[in-house]
Amino acid sequence: MASSSSGIVAGLTVTAIAAIGFLGYQAHATAPAHPVKPAAQAPANPQNQAPAQQQDAAKPAKLPAESGTGQRVVYSVSQKRVWLVTEDGKDPKTFTVVPSTVHPAPGSYLVNSRAGTVTGSDGVPIEHVVRFASSTEGIGIGFSARVDGALPQPDPAKKTGGIRMSRADGDAMWAFALYNSKVIVVQ
Repeated sequence: MASSSSGIVAGLTVTAIAAIGFLGYQAHATAPAHPVKPAAQAPANPQNQAPAQQQDAAKPAKLPAESGTGQRVVYSVSQKRVWLVTEDGKDPKTFTVVPSTVHPAPGSYLVNSRAGTVTGSDGVPIEHVVRFASSTEGIGIGFSARVDGALPQPDPAKKTGGIRMSRADGDAMWAFALYNSKVIVVQ
């Protein structure tokens, strides 16, 4: 009886090691090469680019007052801006984004999915996907960067949940917003 139990344990151990090896390979195969260098930006095309936000570089955009506490990502839909706030709350990294056509409701969320490089719902290759919500229609909502570095306005006729940012900002988001990281959405 003892030899059959040890055979079962050995078989389960081999299966577990194979599964872990496969998952490690899969994670490695989908992760972007590091360090990722920002792509050169094409000259601005007013018809294809997000409107520039006028911001005095000497005065960083203020973190919204009702945006929670502790380490978190804060996304302001109306300001089209994100803040990466560390535990101490001092000098958060902030940058503008191009909102999707489907907006998350104001509230508190957790990062629930991440993907290195995939094709977005608009058919464009994207990287550093950090999902945190779904719309009532089941559309996944999250942050991402286009691999080609472009930041065009989304097609208003399509329902997409990708909140786009530059590749450099996508790198920062990817490093900051791990699984179960807090995301606060404000108007």
